[in-house]
Order: sequence, then structure tokens, then C-alpha cells
Amino acid sequence: MAKDKNIASVLAFEKKLVPSDGYMYGTTWENRNAQTALRLIEKSVRGTISNRLKDAVKNDPAKLNVEVEKPNLQTVDSCALEPEQDTLHLHFTLKVLGGVHKPSACNSSAFAQSYATAVREYIEREKFEELGRRYALNIANARYLWRNRVGVEQIEVLVRDTNSDKNWTFDAKQFSTRTMQCNDAAVADLGQKIAQALASEEDFLMLQIDCYAKIGKAQEVYPSEELVLDKGKGKKSKVLYAVNDIAAMHSQKVGNALRSIDTWYPEFEDETNSAGPIAIEPYGAVTSMGKAFRANKHDFYTYFDKFARGEKLNRLEDEHYVMAVLVRGGVFGESDK
Repeated sequence: MAKDKNIASVLAFEKKLVPSDGYMYGTTWENRNAQTALRLIEKSVRGTISNRLKDAVKNDPAKLNVEVEKPNLQTVDSCALEPEQDTLHLHFTLKVLGGVHKPSACNSSAFAQSYATAVREYIEREKFEELGRRYALNIANARYLWRNRVGVEQIEVLVRDTNSDKNWTFDAKQFSTRTMQCNDAAVADLGQKIAQALASEEDFLMLQIDCYAKIGKAQEVYPSEELVLDKGKGKKSKVLYAVNDIAAMHSQKVGNALRSIDTWYPEFEDETNSAGPIAIEPYGAVTSMGKAFRANKHDFYTYFDKFARGEKLNRLEDEHYVMAVLVRGGVFGESDK
């Protein structure tokens, strides 16, 4: 009976890292005050047939010629800097919230009590310093540029604490996105501010982040792509994201980059199978690879059910992972049957 009382069938946590959408502007590296909002451009193009064909078609020259002569007409969105611009400016804000010790919904007082005790012990001992440093590193290394980070000449990240007007400046090219190892003093300082907010009861931190990436004059940039559920009825085969006619990145995509701090999964040290730091997810899911990196009882629920009821986990890294999932937020209720 005691065990049944310590089961929460209704259990939810609000996310504690809350990024805004990322807004995209074009400017020059030398004169950043002269900037313009980037707009989406609609293009109509005639592509070639390049999909995999059946053997009967691709092995018959006559049939293959018929296929490739068919026009592959497409209307797509694109986005690029203006001819005189060489720098992409990505602007977003990030709110860091405290109160991890208290679920937003929980229907078991026994579970809420044992969970709160476990979290307070973690906070008292670790003070969120490791997680704060990792989130700060992902701000500094500009991981949130995603494809826009490839082939960039220079990247500068400016971070401002809007409450205290404290500033940090980072050369993102100096930080690798393949590791979470970093001894930079500015990253540690920013990480400390993030950790203090996460460890608090009700406090918060508001950061303003401006990232400047020198990608080259008139080069194409890559906002988020919209998920078109019924492409057959739409006139475009690619739809990009914009807010008030400003090209943008989804807040979810920015958030995914910031929480890509999981280097504690079993295959991380395996160079053949490692995906580098992956986003914090209950099962370590990486959809682009079609793989869950936290199978075989290395998932969040296996650890959380023990951690929240006062059991000690085998590794400190597993506690970091559990707390990072709670910072991510979600619905984690357990069946009471």
C-alpha cells in the first residue's frame, strides 16, 4: 500500500529554459548598426528527376529518358543576405526559471515530498553548476545557428543580462560543438548565473543574445522550415518560417540546441556510434538518425523512478541527466494500475 501512495499518475513539469523565436537580420561585419530584417523569397524552379527509380526504369535507357524529360516544377521559399551584406544577425532572448523542486501538477503528496527532498539534496550538493556551465557553453558556441554555422568565417556572440546589464562576449569559433569540455572563464561566469536561477525557488534570469556570423556577401541563410502536413494540397514544396515578415528560427529549434548537453549516454565515447552531445530527451531520441541512444534501461524513467523516491543512482552523471530532463519539462505520470 505504501508503494501505491508513492505513485503519481498525474505528474508534469514546466520547462525552465524558455527561449524566444530567433529573428534573422542582415548586416555587415564592420558596421552592424546598419541592418535590415531578412525576408523570405519565393522561387519557382524546374528541377530534375533525382529520386530512386525502379530497376525496370533505371536499367532501360528509353524508359529512363522518358522519366528525366518530365519537368519537376517546384515553388519554394528561400532566404539570403542582400548583395552588400556579409553577416547574419540572429537575435533571441532566453528566460531561465527556478522552482525545479516543485512539479506543476502532481496527484500524490507522498511522491511530491520524496521528489522535493531528492531535488533539494541535489541542489544543495551540486548547485546546478554542471548543467549551468553546459547551457552557457551552448550559448557561447552558437550551436543554435544549426546549418548557418557551417562554413562561417567568424562568429561573435553577445550576451546581456537584462536585469543587471552585465555583458559577455564570445568568439564562437573557439568552442567545439562536439564536446562539453571547456575551461573558459567567461563561460563559467555565465554558467554560474544560469545555475543560480535554476537552483532558486522563484527567481529567474533573462538573457538577450545577439549572434553575428560572417557568412559572405549575398549568401543564402537558413531559417526554420515549416512542417507542411498535407504537401499535396499546398502550392509550395518548401515553406520557411517567418514572424511579421522577418525570417526566423522556431523557439523549439533554438531550445533543442541549448539543451544538447547529453554526453552521458553509453555510446558517447564510441567514435563510431557517437552522435556527439545530443539534446536532453527521455529516451535520447535523435530523429535525424532514427535512433534512441538511451535504450536498455539508460532512459529517464528508469533513473527518475529511483531518484524521485530517494534511491541513490550509480553515477553522478545520471543525476545530472535526470535534472536536465526536469529542466526540459514534460508530462511524466506513472500508471497506478
